[in-house]
Order: sequence, then C-alpha cells, then structure tokens
Amino acid sequence: MIIVEGKTDKQRLLQILDEPVEIVCTNGTLGVDKLEELIANYSDDEVCVLLDADDAGDKARRLFKQEFPNVRHLYTHRMYREVATTPLSVLARILEGAYFTVKDTEDEELF
Repeated sequence: MIIVEGKTDKQRLLQILDEPVEIVCTNGTLGVDKLEELIANYSDDEVCVLLDADDAGDKARRLFKQEFPNVRHLYTHRMYREVATTPLSVLARILEGAYFTVKDTEDEELF
C-alpha cells in the first residue's frame, strides 16, 4: 500500500505502476485517529508513504514516524515540491527503489 496526500498524487502513481497496488489518499489534515484508520486494514502489508516535499507533507511525515515507525518513507525531490508535479521518470525511479514494478517511462503515452 502507498499513502499519498491527494487524488492527483494517486492518479500520477497509477500512470506508472505496473502492478496492482492499493493507493490511499489522506485527503487533507491528518490526526492519529485518521492514521490508525488508514493503516488498520494493512497491518500485515508493507505500508509506504509518499508525500509532498512541503511543510504539510513534512508535518504529516513526522506524525507517521512518531505513530507508525515501521512505515516506509519514499521521498520526492524538493525541487518538484509535489508528487503530482514530479516527472514520471523520477517517480518511476523512486518506486523502483522501493521494489515496485513500473511501466517503461520511455513510453510516450506516459507523458
């Protein structure tokens, strides 16, 4: 499972993932209760978090680290700030580094 902040982040990942992966959106502000609700159904699965490289993403990431230290954190580059604006080829490398199967980003239909 991958947790992202919003629908556009999810859509961006769906463009390049080449395997079935549950992608869950936080849809805004997170609290401990909402985090527990998000992760409760996936306790046996590896949970990855891919959040924006901004203040809101950093705050959410700190909360994940505090409450769920076993969650794997994936990072987009600060220069892109948002998952949704990160080039697909960069997202593909991030996901491949986390052992997800991705589509060939040389394929024009992805861009």
